[in-house]
Amino acid sequence: MISQLLLPIAGTAIFYVLLHAARFLYGICLPPLRYLAGPKNHSWVFGNVKQMGEDAYLTAKWRDQYGPVFLFRVLFSRSELYNSDIKSVNHIITNSTIYQKPQRMLASAEHLLGGANRIEYSEGLWSVPNPAFGVSQIRQVTEIFVEKGVQLRELWNHEISENQSNGGMEIEVLGWMRRLTLDVIGQAGFNYQFNALEPQGKANELSDGALPILKFVPGLGSAVIAAARTRMLSIGSGIVSESKARVLAAAPEEKTLSGKRDLLSTLLKANLSAGVPATQRLDDTEVRNFFLAGHETTSSAISWALHALSEHPKVQTTLRDGLLALSTDNPTMDELNALPYLEQVVRETMRVHAPAVFTQRMAMADDVLPLSKPYVDKNGKSHDSLAISKGQMIHVPILAGEDAAEFKPERWDNLPDSVSVVPGVWANLFIFSPGRIIALGSGSPSPTMLSWRIVRSKAVLFVLIRSFEFEPAVAKGDIVRVTTGLLQRPTVKGKDHEDSGLPLIVRSYNV
Repeated sequence: MISQLLLPIAGTAIFYVLLHAARFLYGICLPPLRYLAGPKNHSWVFGNVKQMGEDAYLTAKWRDQYGPVFLFRVLFSRSELYNSDIKSVNHIITNSTIYQKPQRMLASAEHLLGGANRIEYSEGLWSVPNPAFGVSQIRQVTEIFVEKGVQLRELWNHEISENQSNGGMEIEVLGWMRRLTLDVIGQAGFNYQFNALEPQGKANELSDGALPILKFVPGLGSAVIAAARTRMLSIGSGIVSESKARVLAAAPEEKTLSGKRDLLSTLLKANLSAGVPATQRLDDTEVRNFFLAGHETTSSAISWALHALSEHPKVQTTLRDGLLALSTDNPTMDELNALPYLEQVVRETMRVHAPAVFTQRMAMADDVLPLSKPYVDKNGKSHDSLAISKGQMIHVPILAGEDAAEFKPERWDNLPDSVSVVPGVWANLFIFSPGRIIALGSGSPSPTMLSWRIVRSKAVLFVLIRSFEFEPAVAKGDIVRVTTGLLQRPTVKGKDHEDSGLPLIVRSYNV
């Protein structure tokens, strides 16, 4: 009797295993886009993944060789479509029900944060529902951004003076930017003093080993990741609990969306406000998770800006002249946003050195992708569209185009009409791609609704460029990007990635 029951069950199980195996093998051996050109499969197990890990610029080289659309292989030789055709990319982003982020992208964020909830990760940026955030909140904390920039300026001036480095001294900029950003997040975000910029690098419970978040990558071991994550979340929970207790203990008239300069108080007060719908309120876990957002990407962004300016002295001089023309050492957000060349430099930095080098989407249904330019397949046949099958993975680069790698802030003076089709909520940059939840402080597609990350970068650059001159500390081309997952940061070619960072020659600027 039992055998009669087990046989059909076993048969059904074997059938489903064979069916999925057949689909898997079909996807490898006869993918729907098999007539597309692309690099040779390097390994049946690893595909082209190891090659891409060893050369952060490999996909750009393939694009030059094969064009804006081609196939490469990932783990177990599954095909992935590289797609930089702007018409096709616009179709992908605007049809978010068909093309969705693969679960592993979301799972990695949840693994780091212990459950991402409504704190959403998007192209290197963290996002939250933002009824409590807008221009007034960003304006309120801008002075903290400037204060921390001034504190770093004084530290660097002291080091240069102590070393009698009239010709400038070498400073590892990325490490300092991480410390500055941690202090900014602590004070402006949470009214919490990390003291990461204290002389001699005063240790604190978070910066001592817990950050940067890019250390949390596959391969380091789940025990290490879990221990570090638990430590961070414990610190975050403590900050949230203390702040919440202060808000609850405050007089009723103080429980409004105005008051303290930190954004955590704004979040917590918003949760107590009758004017904020329950669906838009963050619970304590979500508020805590916001605490972890943006540290590494912002420090890298400012570092990349200084690197680009060091390699383009005329751009650096033009920017400095514009900043010195402002007759204040403590600019407001509105004054920073009114500096046109600073805006162009920040935009160009975010374009050339985006926090994420690519994004991915998975087709949830069969579809047809339109192309702005036809492609010719291996058989010589021309196509003006791509037939996409359900389950197809698509790799969309953030940076692509004929002169995309060139740092030219002036390009923003006269943009071609074609950029209007680039999906984005700020400056037509794909890194701020629209979606269900958009980036903090970017409440509409209006350029004036900048994320606090953009204003933070402007404030720090304002202080540093007015105070110092920056030159490369290594030969041209020796500063390269290293990627961890989707994110990138600068490093010295051939050096240990954890130690090299971004060395620059820094000298005090005297007007």
